[in-house]
Amino acid sequence: MPVDHYENFPVASLLLPARLREPVEAIYAFARSADDIADEGEAPDKERLEQLDAYRAALDAIAADGGLAASRGLPPVFIRLTRIILNHDLPLKPFYDLIDAFKQDVEKKRYEDFNELADYARRSANPVGRLLLILFGASALENLALADCICTGLQLTNFWQDVALDWKKGRVYLPKQDLARFSVTEDDIAAGRCDERWRALLAFEMARARATLNVGAPLARRLPGRVGWELRLIVAGGLRILDRIEAAGYDVFAHRPQLGFVDKLAIVQRALRHPRPSE
Repeated sequence: MPVDHYENFPVASLLLPARLREPVEAIYAFARSADDIADEGEAPDKERLEQLDAYRAALDAIAADGGLAASRGLPPVFIRLTRIILNHDLPLKPFYDLIDAFKQDVEKKRYEDFNELADYARRSANPVGRLLLILFGASALENLALADCICTGLQLTNFWQDVALDWKKGRVYLPKQDLARFSVTEDDIAAGRCDERWRALLAFEMARARATLNVGAPLARRLPGRVGWELRLIVAGGLRILDRIEAAGYDVFAHRPQLGFVDKLAIVQRALRHPRPSE
């Protein structure tokens, strides 16, 4: 279960109740396709923004029409999504937030401080967790807050896993304030320079990601049955990625961590060490 792209969220896992697999797939397909518009291929930024604006217009059509007819003539991903939104009474704001975040990826390449980065995660990752809690019938305020921590922690983990890949796309998610604090420059990132300064910086960022995941982890004990197990595996997967980065000496330039069979066993073992969600 790699923490990569939108694979850091459950996609029709066999652990999920069968009735939830199609809704989860529909949400994933929307988020994945919109993220691909912002990230993949060689399209100029103007074209990417126009395509994302088309997605926003499609959401506007669903909001205005309030029925399945709204999906006619829209991008194919919206045909199933519209049905899911209507059948499960899903709010549109999380979908709008995702579009805003993906547009920001096109327009904003640097972050001044962690608050800016957290605000991005609030819109790029947290909406997915909130939508899933609504599907699970567990969207109490305290659950939403814990889910936000898990999703933000996964987003941060993905950033630190993908420093080199993001650099190739012209993006640096490491806050400028943190770079200055540890005397790391963008030239160091470009050169893939993994020295003491870099290791100290990434250890600092990873500690924050790990702490954020751990704050949200108790949510798994609040959710019953297979959904709780699914969530514990997701958290354990994020923590395992952080462990792998640390084991590689924080050299994400030469060793982008990917999870194999042994890692998956470790994830299951870590999940089993915690009490059952029903306890």
